[in-house]
Parts: sequence; structure tokens; C-alpha cells
Amino acid sequence: MVNSNERFMVLDVETQKGFNEVDRKKLYLLKISVACIYDSKTDSYLAFEEKEMLKLEELMKEADLIIGFNVRDFDMEVLAPYFVTPVKNFPVLDLLVEFEKVRGHRISLQSLAQATLQTSKSGSGLDALGLFKDGKIEELKKYCMDDVRITKDIYEYGLKHKKIIFISNRDYQTYEVPVDWGNALKDEKEQQKKEEGSFPTSLF
Repeated sequence: MVNSNERFMVLDVETQKGFNEVDRKKLYLLKISVACIYDSKTDSYLAFEEKEMLKLEELMKEADLIIGFNVRDFDMEVLAPYFVTPVKNFPVLDLLVEFEKVRGHRISLQSLAQATLQTSKSGSGLDALGLFKDGKIEELKKYCMDDVRITKDIYEYGLKHKKIIFISNRDYQTYEVPVDWGNALKDEKEQQKKEEGSFPTSLF
């Protein structure tokens, strides 16, 4: 099980623009509409608007581990222009990456939510873009918070049962996927050390 002294945060961000408006290689152009966090230390859910990103950064710097779904290659990259701290410095556990390591393909959060938790997302990414464009920020925060809650519940289920469950979109059967997230923080720190060690300290 996870060390009870470790402070983890579950992150999800929503954007102002969609991929129909922005090049997929330039995620920073999507811009943040809202970002939501679950903080294990205070057992609380918090929402931040674009103008509050520095406050979010200060909070995230206190976390031992940042958890999310597609968080490494999406959420963190969208946040990068707003932060002073390089996003690669944050220890991250990406549940989508962990799933892909085992199964060799990607999956939707909705598929995991339905099979693992018997629940559903409250909407889609397109719905979230629509809420932002309509200025319905409080509804957008609720949508984002719901995704954080689902991600947290999937993480805690996997931590407890050493597996998660998904519905295949090929044969519509349910499958169990073994996971080992108890050592996620240790594994992430070791990976960061390896990456740091792969760069020369001097060019001369």
C-alpha cells in the first residue's frame, strides 16, 4: 500500500480550445480554462481558473506524487507555460501510461470508470469546451472535479486490489489488468535520477 505519509494529488485540466483549433504538437496553445486537484493531505477538492495557475503550482510543489489520466503528455504540457517550475520536475503517476505498459494500447477514462467503478463520466471533452465558450465556469469546474474524483477512485481501487478493469471496444468484454502502484513514487524518483544521469554535467 502507499505510504500514508506520502501526499498525493490527483490532477485534471480543461482547456479553452480543442484540437480542431490547435496543432496537436503545440499543446500549450490550448490554454487552461480550469484545473482541478484532489489533495490527500487535506482530503479536499480544489478548482483553479487560468488566472490562478501560480497558486496551483505552489500547491503542486508540496505533493510527493501527482496522479492523473494522460497527465504526463497532456495536462502537464498544457500547464507548462504557466509554471515557473519545469513540469518534468514533478513526480507523476500516469494511469493511462501504466495501463498501456500492460495492454499495449490506450483506453478511455470512461471505459475504466464503467468497468472498474460502475460509474460514468458526467460529460465529454467537447461538453467541457462548450461550457467554457458559454461562460459556464462553475459547471465546467464541476465537470473537471468529477473527472478528478473518478481518477482518484480508479487509483485507489488499483492500489487496493492490484488490478483495474476495462471494457474492450473490440469485443465489448470486460478484462482485468494487473497494476502495481504501491511503489509509484519510488519508481518515479529512480526514473528521474536515471534521466538526470544521462546528461553530461559539462560539455568540456
